[in-house]
Amino acid sequence: MPLIMAPCNREMEVRKISAEDKTKKHLMELGIVVGSKITLLSSGENGVIVMVKEGRLCLDGNLARKILVA
Repeated sequence: MPLIMAPCNREMEVRKISAEDKTKKHLMELGIVVGSKITLLSSGENGVIVMVKEGRLCLDGNLARKILVA
């Protein structure tokens, strides 16, 4: 399911990232890669806040729709 539709406060595993290579590289630098664990803290129409390792990130809604988690 897309990250934007995932349940809050539950650790999920990134299964696929359907974005351009430049965007994938940037996400990789932030710690979001296929197989990594992330926790959705807050979700809205315009974006999400996720916990990656010990840091929090705010992602645009369009990008959150391209990150598939399970």
